Parts: sequence; C-alpha cells; structure tokens
Amino acid sequence: MLLGHPVAHSKSPALHNAALRAAGIPLVYEALDVEPAALDDALSALARANGAGNVTIPHKEAVAARCARLTDIARRCGAVNTFWHDDGELVGDNTDVGGFDATARLLVGERRGARVALIGAGGAAAAVLAAVEGWGNAQVSIYNRHMPRAMLLASRFPQIASPVADLTSALRDATLVVNTTPVGMRDSSHPVPLAMLPHGAAVFDLVYRADETAWVREARQAGHRAADGEGMLFEQAALAFQRWFGREPDRNAMWKSMH
Repeated sequence: MLLGHPVAHSKSPALHNAALRAAGIPLVYEALDVEPAALDDALSALARANGAGNVTIPHKEAVAARCARLTDIARRCGAVNTFWHDDGELVGDNTDVGGFDATARLLVGERRGARVALIGAGGAAAAVLAAVEGWGNAQVSIYNRHMPRAMLLASRFPQIASPVADLTSALRDATLVVNTTPVGMRDSSHPVPLAMLPHGAAVFDLVYRADETAWVREARQAGHRAADGEGMLFEQAALAFQRWFGREPDRNAMWKSMH
C-alpha cells in the first residue's frame, strides 16, 4: 500500500506488483490517496489488516510521529517512507536515504567534498541530509520558502547543513542541486531557474514524471548532468521489499515494469 496525496502518478504499484509476482508472493500493492485529515483512519485500517507499505508526500513526517518504533535512520530523518506492523506495533523505516545515495553515486561519482544546494525542508530533504552525512567533508545549503523550517531542519544536521535566506546563496559554489519540493510534478515549472545553476553543477530532481520533469530535460540540454527521481524510486522500492520480506527482489522485473 502506498499512502500519499496525490498518488495517481506513482509508479510504485507497478514496481512492487512486478516484484511480488516474480517472487510468487500472493499479495497486491495498491496506491491510496489519503488527505491529511484522513491519515489516522487509514493507518487504523492498515493496523487491523496487519498491513505494510510506503509513504509519500505529504505524510512522511506525520507517519513517523505515529510509529511505535523507528529504525535508527528513520529516527535520524524524522520521516518514514516504509512501514510494517510487528506484534501489532507500527514500525517505520526510511529507504529514501539509501535510494538517494545510490542514485547520487551514479550521477556525481565522487561525493566526498560535495557542495549541495538543497531546495525544500520536508521529509525528503531530511533523507538527503542523512545520506550526505556519510559522504565526507560535504556541506549543504538549505533553501525553503519558509525560513523557520529550513532553520529547524539544519539544526538537526549541524555538522553539514546551513539554512540560507535566498536561492542565490544556496546555489553559490554548488556542485549538486537537489529539488525535494513538488514543483514540476504537475506542470513545467522549474524549482531553480536554469540561468541560476552554477556551471558544471549536477541536477537531481526527486520529482519524477513519465517523460522526466521539464527542469531535468532542459538542464541536460543546457549541459548539466541531470536525473529525475525515477532511479531513487527504484532503489528505495528494492530496499523496502527487502525490509518487508527479508530477501532481494527481482530487480530486472521491477525495472521492466517502469518502462
């Protein structure tokens, strides 16, 4: 089950149902559009069914707050994207961290010493910071429209993160620009104007669409290495499957389901 709002665009059901079929597991993975006011009812229903699943925007932090137990990495993030029930208790994990890390490795190669401009300050941004903590000598500038949220998030990662008041400051000397906001999910909006991207900076948009986001396509055309969130989605889904079933999924089956 995927809990989010909206979820109609999500490729998670295709990914997980392909993995379930390949493993011969007689379960079905479905997406459930849950408005924030209905989250508690949805979680109660899943608890009665001993359900497991994923969480996406805007529920990652809310679900973390409702978990009886969190993995260390989910606690570090303050956000959950993967959950299950154990002896009737809701348990939360965050496989976005591993998903981001694996995809960033392919995008930028050597990550040590990276200078990251992080756009957004929600649950996905926290996962990015948790991953960057392990890169070595990396620094992150956080820009969010609501400065108090950026300040609060940065305070949880004081060794690597600093809040900044404007986009120009966030982008200064950036080697990687990461968008964690929903900008571009439904239209051709850019979270960062192309003209503002530092020369040579890589672009990582956690948003994904069937034909990539306009920002990713146009950034690549402008000479930047760029990737949308499809690779991260794939990697975090494979990690989630391992958490639920204790075995590696058929990654080939999962990949084919996305294309």
